[in-house]
Amino acid sequence: MSDTNSQLAASAEIRARIDTATPHSARFWNYFVGGKDNYEVDREIGDQIKEIFPGLVDVALTSRLFLGRAVRHLIREEGIQQFLDIGTGLPTADNTHEVAQRVAPDARIVYVDNDPIVLAHANALLTSTPEGSTAYLDADLYDPDTVLEAAAGTLDFSRPIALIILNTLGHVADHDQARDLVRRRMAGLPAGSFLVISDSTATSEGMIAASNAYNASGARPYYVRSVEEIAAFFEGLDLVAPGITQVPSWRPDTPADPSAASVDAYCGVARKP
Repeated sequence: MSDTNSQLAASAEIRARIDTATPHSARFWNYFVGGKDNYEVDREIGDQIKEIFPGLVDVALTSRLFLGRAVRHLIREEGIQQFLDIGTGLPTADNTHEVAQRVAPDARIVYVDNDPIVLAHANALLTSTPEGSTAYLDADLYDPDTVLEAAAGTLDFSRPIALIILNTLGHVADHDQARDLVRRRMAGLPAGSFLVISDSTATSEGMIAASNAYNASGARPYYVRSVEEIAAFFEGLDLVAPGITQVPSWRPDTPADPSAASVDAYCGVARKP
């Protein structure tokens, strides 16, 4: 089979896996941040949840801004130029590779996801500056060893790497299992590597109600956690100031608006000793 025919067959197989009848977390999030890669079923549950808890839109938008600040900090202040982004989601503006290579053109980025809707948009992610490198892995959140082995084709594991997991760990129902997945990935990275996490938190009745409504929609469930449970992902690592904090309050580019800081999402950045 020719390369063109192989690519067409792969594309058809990926698209056959896309379920447009059930809400989907990546498309739902894409709708919230103003993207166009979503379906009516995603917009319907999105609008329903906006009625229940409009603050979830702020979580989506501020989480994207946090990603940019964290990546720029890691490059400028910590000397990190390699990034492993787990649970990529759908591309919007200022993806990890765009932010990183804008600051450091030779930065290397590996995206990891195994969702068909994300795979269908992989070409939008597989771009890079001539000096750097960007790759995409079709791999499972629950198989960290395979992810690390495949990522070594692009990243240099003799040098520090930033592991980024944003708004993804909530899909793992059991907190101990989620912690183990993080621990196993960090164990495979060299000393001086960093962990970057943000996730929605059960810090208001509105967020808990929104989570329950989303999980009742038939979509893959997403479980919001306590701030203490988010902090537990960083055990054994050295937190970068200001530590575990609400997403907008992590090293804001401008003086923080007190009202903007009150989102139900917490984050942290930490270094592996």
